[in-house]
Amino acid sequence: MDNSFVKTPEEVCRYFNVDNTLGLKTNQVKEQQEKFGKNELPEEESTPLYKLILEQFQDQLVLILLGAAIVSFVLAIFEDQDTATAFVEPAVILIILIANATVGVLQESSAEKAIDALREYSPDEAKVLRDGAVRKLRSEELVPGDIIDLAVGDKIPADARVLAIYSSVFRVDQALLTGESVSVEKQVESIKDEGAVKQDQCNMLFSGTTCVIGKARAIVVKTGVSTAIGDIHTSISSQISEKTPLKRKLDDFGDMLAKVITVICILVWLVNIRNFNHPSHKGWLGGAVYYFKIAVALAVAAIPEGLAAVITACLALGTKKMAKRGAIVRSLPSVETLGCTSVICSDKTGTLTTNQMSVSRVALVSNGSGAIHELSIDGTSYEPIGDVKTMSNNQTVTPTDSSVLHDVALVCSLCNDARIVYDASADAYTAIGEPTEAALQVLVEKMGTTNNQFNGQLGSLSKEHRSTACNDYYSNLAKRTATLEFTRDRKSMSVIINNNTLLVKGAPESIIDRCSFVRLSESSGPVPMTAAIRDILNNKVHEYGQGMSLRCIGLAKIENIDPNQFNLRDQTKFAQYENNMTFVGLVGMMDPPRPEVAESIIECKTAGIRVIVITGDNKNTAEAICRQIGVFDVDEDLTGKSYTGREFDALTESEKVAAIKRASLFTRTEPAHKQQLVDLLKANGEIVAMTGDGVNDAPALKKADIGIAMGSGTDVAKLAADMVLADDNFATIEKAVEEGRSIYNNTKQFIRYLISSNIGEVVSIFLTVLLGLPEALIPVQLLWVNLVTDGLPATALGFNPPDHDIMRRPPRSSKEPLVGGWLFFRYMFVGTYVGIATVFGYVWWFMYYTGGPQISYYQLSHFHNCSELFPEIGCEMFSNAFSMKATTMSLSILVVIEMLNAMNSLSENESLLTLPLWNNPYLVLSIALSMMLHFMILYVPFFTKLFVIIPLNFDEWMAVLWISLPVILIDEVLKFITRTWIAPPTIVQLDVKVQVVGDFTLQKYQMLTCLLMEILFHDRSIMVVPFDDAVVTHLNDTYPRLFKDEIQQDESLNPGSAPNPAHDPKIFPAAVLCLLCSAVCLVFCFYRVISPHKYQDEYYTRGFLAWASAILALLLTILSSVMYQDAVDQLNLAYPHLIATTGP
Repeated sequence: MDNSFVKTPEEVCRYFNVDNTLGLKTNQVKEQQEKFGKNELPEEESTPLYKLILEQFQDQLVLILLGAAIVSFVLAIFEDQDTATAFVEPAVILIILIANATVGVLQESSAEKAIDALREYSPDEAKVLRDGAVRKLRSEELVPGDIIDLAVGDKIPADARVLAIYSSVFRVDQALLTGESVSVEKQVESIKDEGAVKQDQCNMLFSGTTCVIGKARAIVVKTGVSTAIGDIHTSISSQISEKTPLKRKLDDFGDMLAKVITVICILVWLVNIRNFNHPSHKGWLGGAVYYFKIAVALAVAAIPEGLAAVITACLALGTKKMAKRGAIVRSLPSVETLGCTSVICSDKTGTLTTNQMSVSRVALVSNGSGAIHELSIDGTSYEPIGDVKTMSNNQTVTPTDSSVLHDVALVCSLCNDARIVYDASADAYTAIGEPTEAALQVLVEKMGTTNNQFNGQLGSLSKEHRSTACNDYYSNLAKRTATLEFTRDRKSMSVIINNNTLLVKGAPESIIDRCSFVRLSESSGPVPMTAAIRDILNNKVHEYGQGMSLRCIGLAKIENIDPNQFNLRDQTKFAQYENNMTFVGLVGMMDPPRPEVAESIIECKTAGIRVIVITGDNKNTAEAICRQIGVFDVDEDLTGKSYTGREFDALTESEKVAAIKRASLFTRTEPAHKQQLVDLLKANGEIVAMTGDGVNDAPALKKADIGIAMGSGTDVAKLAADMVLADDNFATIEKAVEEGRSIYNNTKQFIRYLISSNIGEVVSIFLTVLLGLPEALIPVQLLWVNLVTDGLPATALGFNPPDHDIMRRPPRSSKEPLVGGWLFFRYMFVGTYVGIATVFGYVWWFMYYTGGPQISYYQLSHFHNCSELFPEIGCEMFSNAFSMKATTMSLSILVVIEMLNAMNSLSENESLLTLPLWNNPYLVLSIALSMMLHFMILYVPFFTKLFVIIPLNFDEWMAVLWISLPVILIDEVLKFITRTWIAPPTIVQLDVKVQVVGDFTLQKYQMLTCLLMEILFHDRSIMVVPFDDAVVTHLNDTYPRLFKDEIQQDESLNPGSAPNPAHDPKIFPAAVLCLLCSAVCLVFCFYRVISPHKYQDEYYTRGFLAWASAILALLLTILSSVMYQDAVDQLNLAYPHLIATTGP
């Protein structure tokens, strides 16, 4: 039955043809079961294991690797040489593929686990009225129309409409569905609003929620998948897992690389068709197979086999770092997704707030004129520590200072059923009972007692005893003898103490109206409650409620009562007992913002991340919280920026699209709203992070790019999420975003490292084939380099420190290619050098090395025709130890260059001079370990045989170094070009010209900063301030040591007009000089390497001078941009509130 909340109980019973005193008849039950089925959530079929395995092989790179392994295996069977060596390559590739597939399978099925967890919230049994008798039945047997009885602790077995309440109040904990911690009071009366959201359907009970107070009878209106929790089940099971931005980029990159590899391999094979019939191949078919093997080797060289493993390792490292910050990552790819998050949709309760009601104001009547004496209370949690201070003079007060404070403490402590306990395992204070009453208990602990000696001993108590010390004091002081439970008509509850005093608390309007007297803070006795005082108190209630969004509680008492005249069994008379009361005080409380959230909101805004608050709470309260934490400014007009769920539903589709671009707050929302907002934001190109803790949040958590569950949330939410916040803290999300950005940068760096290395291997093989040279590197050597030698430094690059301005950049676009444009050119340029250097080392050993054969280039490039053209040189050199030595030279050059390339990858654009290698000690260790492994295969006989290599001598190692070292200079030049012209460093935008003096005293580095600014900028413009005379004057007054006496305004300076050092006329010639010097030095170095042996005496001296001059030239050119960026960074650190940086 739909909209049963707008029907009366009689109309609902009539719809199901049931008598609420007899229940359904047996024949009616059978009819309903046939029509609606069982009251259970359907079990979803799990994905078969073989399908999960096959899904792991639907990647282009994986398919090419699999093909290469199969072809290599087939060729190994027919290999003429040692079969053990031939089978190494396909075996290793298959091991890699199996390992990657295993990891992928293990990460699947989170949605299925979330669906299974939903069943935990379905009760096993229910008390059902059928055929006039109440019996216990399995909840799955319930049908629409069943009459059920409910009491404290019962789980609601199905969606039901309240028919009758048998207690003074009936409350249900709906946090499972709404996320709000405060239980909801239920009623029998119908709701007139057909558009009411679930939070406002106060006569409805929802499956899976729990009764916390009272007894009631209800009629089942929906079962199984038709219930609210069933809707969530359907939403979760229908979710299609989307690829993360990194996965999409890697897939695109893999597709591109696969196409390039395929074309190059085919081209290499076709180019050599003319050589198929060469006699050395023993026929055309033998030649075709030989060059096919080379093409396969090329494919193996081009594919970064270790990429998947390194990415997994880097993401796993990120999860470890996040775990230390309180963020537990369930899905590895989500670590990187955080880095490009552009919108964070956050729940309010428990995430932005503490989810612990806390009293922040107490209002007392000061004198007979009605003046209000206000107290402020420190603290935002259940921790029983904090000062109670006067608002007028900020003095700490206790009940010893005023008898009215003693009365406030007495009412708060004894008219209360909650209790604060210390949880040693979590090292935190928690509440047992209603949050509102728990807040009053904490207030008592902060106020203290009337005994100064007792108060002085509170600090020495253990946390367990401190949690209730003051409340225990009042319990011993006055004995509670009876309780008048809360009823909705009088909106209050009261207790009798010592058989002569009635303590009352309740809704402030109700309490104030029934008070005839009022206690004054400036005198000991009560005075009559006048109309003027009553108006003043009601205005204060309105101020607290509307202006500050505080939940208000009125406190009162009646002395000298006769409890024998109280009929505690007749609740209708409770109101008349609570008349002519004495007003004690007014308490204002709220679920306060977490102290660190405001700063995190600012950090998010600085990083270009929007924060949208989505909550089930009411609009006024949520807006007040958002103003406090900085989502909105204090006086900001919220028109078009704050919507309730119903207001949003009333918008057209185009209006909704416009709304989500401006709005930052959505209140009184339901699960469907969260999903709708995620869809709209994603359609607008945003990368969305969604927080949640309840079952109701699970569909939106699955739908968002990254779902973030609270550690205190439900298992369903945690299983549906990608990340769990152990501390439920929004600030942790901001830190996780920073970590995600750092991980993405590091991912790009090791991909750059691996790809440029693989490009070098491809160029090496391609050149040898194109030039007709012997095979410089064989597949098993390439496989070793890709997996082991490269793998260690690539993994260590995941430890690179984050850039200083990582959270001052806007989020990157999810469509931004992983490798593209200038970055691809850099990869190609460095990779081409790697390939040329590798082949050059092979050629150098044959042609120029004095210990080599010193043959001509023509002889080397026509080695296939050696026996015909020049048999006198000894053609066996192309297959004996000579060939192995040249191959070892190539392999060693490749390894050393890649180690140097790993150093270059410490930062994408920063020079090694400003970001030294020791900033990442793990990289230093990995490079050392990789070189040790290379020495192992060079000098351990077993491995030399396996990899077909032989040891190098000292002179050969020196040649390896000379050929390899230029890669550092090349990359430094490319970085300089990037910093200067392609992607200039962050520049300062300004509106006002500020003259800086050199007398800095805050920190040592400011002297250097000022000096650099003086060198680099003629006008020394460094500030971003509004173009306003008042601001200029304020800066001069506030920072007299930083600025000169007058700040001269320069209207010619517009935002963004700060000088860019790249355009400085003194710097451009330096850049040209650097490039020329670098080119000359490279040519000189290569010339010295290939010089005849007679120049050996001058070899090292001239080489050292060449490299020294190259490094000096490089220093001159990069120093200017480095100095500029350092100046900006240091000034931002010194004056974060004055200086701002933006993109170029």
